[in-house]
Amino acid sequence: MSAKTYFGVVNVALIGVFCALWAVLNLTLGPLSFSLLHLPVLHDFAAYFTLLLVAWVTGKSGTASMVGIIGSAVAIFLGGPPLIVGFAASAVLFDLLMFANHHRILSTTHGMLVTVVATLLSAYCAGVIIGVFFTTNTFLWALTFWGVWHLVGGILTLAIALPIIISLERAGVRTFKNE
Repeated sequence: MSAKTYFGVVNVALIGVFCALWAVLNLTLGPLSFSLLHLPVLHDFAAYFTLLLVAWVTGKSGTASMVGIIGSAVAIFLGGPPLIVGFAASAVLFDLLMFANHHRILSTTHGMLVTVVATLLSAYCAGVIIGVFFTTNTFLWALTFWGVWHLVGGILTLAIALPIIISLERAGVRTFKNE
């Protein structure tokens, strides 16, 4: 007889897959964003697209935090910038905020609203953390400029990720036994 654990085998596998996705997207889209736009919006997309997907597919608290922390550690180990730590911190905030809808993104209007607020607030906080600790600018600049650009990245992420999640939900992708 085996004991039931909070994270089953499928959850652990999904966390691993999304940690890898987090690292790969942050190591490719982040530098691309800075090369083309000199803005962080694709870094935000890399982070919150991954967090939204893992929260949706697992529906469990803790998965987004684990993906953010482990994925950031992997990205830094592979030569990514240390500022990714700001996204790891915001992943924990995202996970905590998603408690308000029990990590159910599409179940109700309330769930959708909580998801939007959690994503936008987390993206803004990531921008402020990165602006304060990893740039030479002022705290006011981090609040009014860098945080706002990360907020734009969060909006872009929601505009892309939510239709994808809705399509996956309609296609029945999440109907596998998730234990």
